[in-house]
Amino acid sequence: MSPQNAHWMVTLQKVFYPVLAAVGIPSNIVTFLIIWRRNCMLSRSSTYYLMAISVADTLVLIFIVVLELTVKYHQQEPFWSHEPWCSLMDIFNYGAYNASTWLVVVFTVERFIAIHSWKIKTKVCTSKCAGWTILTVFLLSHVFAIPHYWSNVSVNKNNQTRCIYKQEAPSHFVHALVWAQTLQAYILPIPIILTLNGLTLRQISLSNRVQITTDVTSRVYRVTPLLRSKKRKSVVLLVTVSMSFVLLSLTRAITQIILRTTRLYHMDRNDYNLQINVAADIGTMLSLSNAAANMYLYACTQSKFRHEFIACVRQVCFQCKAKT
Repeated sequence: MSPQNAHWMVTLQKVFYPVLAAVGIPSNIVTFLIIWRRNCMLSRSSTYYLMAISVADTLVLIFIVVLELTVKYHQQEPFWSHEPWCSLMDIFNYGAYNASTWLVVVFTVERFIAIHSWKIKTKVCTSKCAGWTILTVFLLSHVFAIPHYWSNVSVNKNNQTRCIYKQEAPSHFVHALVWAQTLQAYILPIPIILTLNGLTLRQISLSNRVQITTDVTSRVYRVTPLLRSKKRKSVVLLVTVSMSFVLLSLTRAITQIILRTTRLYHMDRNDYNLQINVAADIGTMLSLSNAAANMYLYACTQSKFRHEFIACVRQVCFQCKAKT
């Protein structure tokens, strides 16, 4: 084993990615089933979005964490080093990752509208609109990833097959692909989420205020909170899902922008003696952790989801005991 392979970052990733997949894929499946089959006191549109996020996150874990990264660190010559997988790999990887990212964005937009605008809510926050939006996000995410088909090539070097960027590809084409992906995955989504959450948190700051309404017939004054319990839970769900995405993606976003705007772009990304490579891969690990975290976030912040999850666990345990 070469000294490079002995670096602690390589060892960490060899362990981290299989564990992440083993934890994340089952938890996403459980989350999908609970939200689909159980009553979690969510609006119909929110149910659709959270189910879609679970599906997209599962695809991220399968394509990126398992088939690319886990295989990369445990096989000398991964299957995707050969054609046609070398050309197709980035379409599935970026398609899944961008779908997961933009589903969080559209969910943030939809919840923002539901909280702030009743008139638009009746038109936008419906199951039909959610279904079409989800379908559009999945479709466009994979369509925008298609140009990556022409960016990679399988080469044989030193008796080892590798999948690399095409040397003969125009540099402006490769740079355009890299910047387009950075724009889609980080530069656009994060400011949108932060802006909408900032406006939503401002609404939370008004939650202690009250408004006085008059009943004309009885002439009784009633004091009602501006932000009711159900709306408050919707705010908590929105902030939990979207801000966890931002926090876990921020390190990767910063390191990717640094790599793409400096001369470091052309360096050896496997050289962990360079601190930027260590930071970039830690950012990748944190970013991909978001695809496995949602069930635990829901369980911590949504009491109804937590109760349904516990009920499912008890039911499964009871059935296992009955069979034994």
